Amino acid sequence: MFNILVAEDDRGTRLLMKAVLEGGGYNVITAENGSDALEVLAHEHVDLIVLDVMMPVMDGYEFTKILRQGGDETPILMVTAKQGHESIKEGFMSGTDDYMVKPVDEEEMLLRISALLRRAKIVSEKKLTVGQSVFDYNGFTCTVMGETMELPQKEFLLIFKLLSNSNQIFTRRSLMDEIWSMDSDSDERTVDVHINRLRERFKNNTDFEIITVRGLGYKAVAKQ
Repeated sequence: MFNILVAEDDRGTRLLMKAVLEGGGYNVITAENGSDALEVLAHEHVDLIVLDVMMPVMDGYEFTKILRQGGDETPILMVTAKQGHESIKEGFMSGTDDYMVKPVDEEEMLLRISALLRRAKIVSEKKLTVGQSVFDYNGFTCTVMGETMELPQKEFLLIFKLLSNSNQIFTRRSLMDEIWSMDSDSDERTVDVHINRLRERFKNNTDFEIITVRGLGYKAVAKQ
């Protein structure tokens, strides 16, 4: 059973999240702020953190920065009442893995947590298998039926991201922010160029396809 740490200063919200997550089959540990959460991590194994941003003593941004600076890569899902691009940007810049705005849809939260845990497993193993295609993060390679192809770094990171979250739609902006970083001078057309290159490389691959979702972005879908 996965251990999830919920750091939330509002008692009612904290108890509600605990109940929802336990109903989803998770073991839940709670903390009232970032400082308490760090204390929990010093004594307990935690697989994922659901983190409020606006907390007393130590807020979510500071907590995340301390964790990442110390080399801890535990997946973090930030949950906050703060909306807007700047708040989301600050969250990702501090090191969060995903971000939700209150009021939180409980089913969506469980789906996001499941995806983050699956991604963490893939990253820790450094390999992703889709059908007969095996992607090796260490070498930026894809091996199909004994044939190995090395991909340019950005192309590999892009296809690895999409396939690690099969059927999930990613906007061009979110892909730019994660793979090219928020400080990059490149624009969103760069994503289109790399998607086209990947489609050309894998045009004969029968394990997956990259789909354009009009007006939104892209998703990868495993073929049956």
